[in-house]
Amino acid sequence: MGTIVPILIGIVFLVVAGGIVYAIFSGVRTWSSNNAAAVLTLHSRVVTKRTEVRGGSGDSSARTSYYATFEFDNGERLELNVGGQTYGMLVEQDQGMLTYQGTRFKHFERDLQPQSGQPGN
Repeated sequence: MGTIVPILIGIVFLVVAGGIVYAIFSGVRTWSSNNAAAVLTLHSRVVTKRTEVRGGSGDSSARTSYYATFEFDNGERLELNVGGQTYGMLVEQDQGMLTYQGTRFKHFERDLQPQSGQPGN
């Protein structure tokens, strides 16, 4: 029993340290891949939006991530993490020009449509 406890502590330490190292390398790989990708601007429409809330139990604070799925004119779809303010301004079925780099959202410029009663309607 005396020798098993240090071994278990060592195993737990290695698993936790391995998870941290993996998370760091995964983040660096994604960041590097996004930086190497071309900045693209394509016509698309907002298909759907969703949020993901993490934490918030007990005394810990909650963190909300915002996502929007865009569909390009060729039918291909791409889900991107967007900021809260952008999320609030996007409406499903909005059409416009999406600018992104890899998996990094840059900007969405909504197509302006004439108001009813104005010329063109």
